[in-house]
Amino acid sequence: MVNRNDLGSWMGGASPSGNQQWPGQRLGRPESGPGSIARFGPRVGALLIDWLICSVLSAAFFEYDSFATLYIFLIEQILFVGFFGYSIGHRIFRMQVQTLDGKPAGYLTALIRSVLLCLVIPAFVIDTDQRGLHDRARATGLFRI
Repeated sequence: MVNRNDLGSWMGGASPSGNQQWPGQRLGRPESGPGSIARFGPRVGALLIDWLICSVLSAAFFEYDSFATLYIFLIEQILFVGFFGYSIGHRIFRMQVQTLDGKPAGYLTALIRSVLLCLVIPAFVIDTDQRGLHDRARATGLFRI
């Protein structure tokens, strides 16, 4: 079981306790396989797939308006992550947004996480477990399934 005091604050990231050998180790997650932290490559691939789908919908219905694309992306993230725990891109790459105890994210978490993701910068401020501010704000992570 992970000690919540060992997780650091959502802004501060990882606490300096122990030697972490892989992302997610201090969260009790395996190094690889199901339940492990999703790595950078598949995350980017999932984001590109989701953005491509939203861009096609924006081009088809909104003359490829940039705000419409972002809004479609936001709605897709909230609905799919809230209902299933993953977006279309996440599913293709076999990943799921989960709480730290392994449950799917839920709608409130999906809403907050998606808004922060659309701000872009929070996704690039990562901790030693490769979780961005958008994940740390709601104690979630993107894990392999």
